[in-house]
Amino acid sequence: MLSQLTNLFKSTKETPEQLFLKEHALSFDVEKGAILNGMALNELGFRLEYFSNRKLDRFDDLEKLFRIAPQINEKIDLELHSQRFVERLGNTEENLKELKQIIKVLNDYYVKFQRPR
Repeated sequence: MLSQLTNLFKSTKETPEQLFLKEHALSFDVEKGAILNGMALNELGFRLEYFSNRKLDRFDDLEKLFRIAPQINEKIDLELHSQRFVERLGNTEENLKELKQIIKVLNDYYVKFQRPR
């Protein structure tokens, strides 16, 4: 009886990965891909494609995103600094900062839980 209760409490403890996903409202769907704060990130693929110089158009490949994130962030920073936003993509200062935050959360997740050690 005591061991059954102990096993029950052990199984309800969240892993560090589960805590991270919960804290950042991040989930992964087979069809939609990564979802952050209720937003399917692949819907922003057009922006990712532009800032990655057509190397990525979806947020599914976390390893590749991690490798080219410095280039993406640099290009975003240049656009933010110049305040000349690409109108056809609907870029604004707010959504570019949001894109940088999305990339940061996905990279943090990749580094902590997916990257081979």
